[in-house]
Amino acid sequence: MKRTKIVEALASEGCGQDITVMGWVRTHRSSKAVDFIQLNDGSTIKNIQVVIEPQKFDAEMLKQITTGSCISATGKLVASQGAGQAVEIQGESIELFGGCGNDYPMQKKGQSFEYMRQHAHMRLRTNTFGAVMRIRHNMAMAIHTYFHEHGYFYFHTPLITASDCEGAGQMFQVTTKNLYDLKKDENGSIIYDDDFFGKQTSLTVSGQLEGELGATALGQIYTFGPTFRAENSNTPRHLAEFWMVEPEACFIDLTDLMDLEEDFIKYCVRWALDNCKEDLEFLNKMIDKTLLERLNSVVNTEFVRLPYTEGIKILQEAIAKGKKFEFPCNWGDDLASEHERYLVEEYFQKPVIMTNYPKKIKAFYMKIDAEKPVLNGEEMEETVQGTDVLFPAIGEIIGGSVREENYDKLVNEIQERNIPMKDMWWYLDTRKFGSCPHGGFGLGFERLILFVTGMQNIRDVIPFPRTPKTAEF
Repeated sequence: MKRTKIVEALASEGCGQDITVMGWVRTHRSSKAVDFIQLNDGSTIKNIQVVIEPQKFDAEMLKQITTGSCISATGKLVASQGAGQAVEIQGESIELFGGCGNDYPMQKKGQSFEYMRQHAHMRLRTNTFGAVMRIRHNMAMAIHTYFHEHGYFYFHTPLITASDCEGAGQMFQVTTKNLYDLKKDENGSIIYDDDFFGKQTSLTVSGQLEGELGATALGQIYTFGPTFRAENSNTPRHLAEFWMVEPEACFIDLTDLMDLEEDFIKYCVRWALDNCKEDLEFLNKMIDKTLLERLNSVVNTEFVRLPYTEGIKILQEAIAKGKKFEFPCNWGDDLASEHERYLVEEYFQKPVIMTNYPKKIKAFYMKIDAEKPVLNGEEMEETVQGTDVLFPAIGEIIGGSVREENYDKLVNEIQERNIPMKDMWWYLDTRKFGSCPHGGFGLGFERLILFVTGMQNIRDVIPFPRTPKTAEF
């Protein structure tokens, strides 16, 4: 008999029909008169209950139907007599695909998230991680749908690159060289002539620079793929391998960019509310009881648009009134998460798009503002048309900017920051040959999943996290 997915069986109105379901056993309760098997196949957060009369089945086979085992169950779909489900299956036959011993790491009991990270290959079968992964899928679908509907082209940028987009130098090198016998020149520098690409290459930290090339040919593009940062950041907000969404559009200004950021993020959250109702309700009950309230508030509110200098003024006034922060908060400082969350969660109580950051703390490609800001009557240093979208419980979720389209200004920034020109010639060609106003942003996909699921650690929203000293599975 053809398999019926559990999500379809639970939604079926065809009581009385025979169906076959297949999946993994969550619980098996036995008695002399009747057995209850809770079965889940990953298609929904909900289990389907299979009710059997044990005397009709082989007793040894029933003993093997333990938590974690995989079975096929055929029987009649009927209205449930018990609470908690509308329908159940009166089991007529069962096939055991794979047994599961008592050493199965995801037994039916409370497990800490740290414990489950140690068994990440098995944690996907739990209710929590099943919900998170289904939501992750839906967020990927929302991203592709949004950009497709808005005329953006999906553009594939390379994972292996010879340039460092952010200028941080914290990149994973890619090489075929024998690391135990490296050829070096008279200065002690490694010679890459015999390497696979004939030059030093690394895993990408961003597809933005190549994305700008695509945008200046196709008008507007987006990239969506894995990126890599060799930062020794062992925090609940950082991964060494994560996914980035990076749209790039020509002929937009700062206001257009902020409009795009706000509209995009609201679309994604709305998609989750519309398409992940049962998983969100589960996470709202089990993980974060304010989750649904927070998601709805983002969709139904206008984001604050706040220049950096005004943000600093608000933070300094709060400090003067007795607010305590761990990190300093002076003009020119890169805001810490505690500062961002104060603005979002306490002061405005809504998402904030912060703009016009000091040039020295932002990337070389950001467009410089025409006027310098003034704080307490004093003129500050140059600022750039950068944007950070700050969210409750997360902090920064999007970072973007209008790009500097002027060739001379961009070259000047590259020289000031000592970025090797030999690696940037192709990027500068976009400013030499038909330059145009353009801008874009990057969204860390896992940060979005953190917000939408209410999970507290970024390692719990990606199937197999890559972090310092951790590359299992």
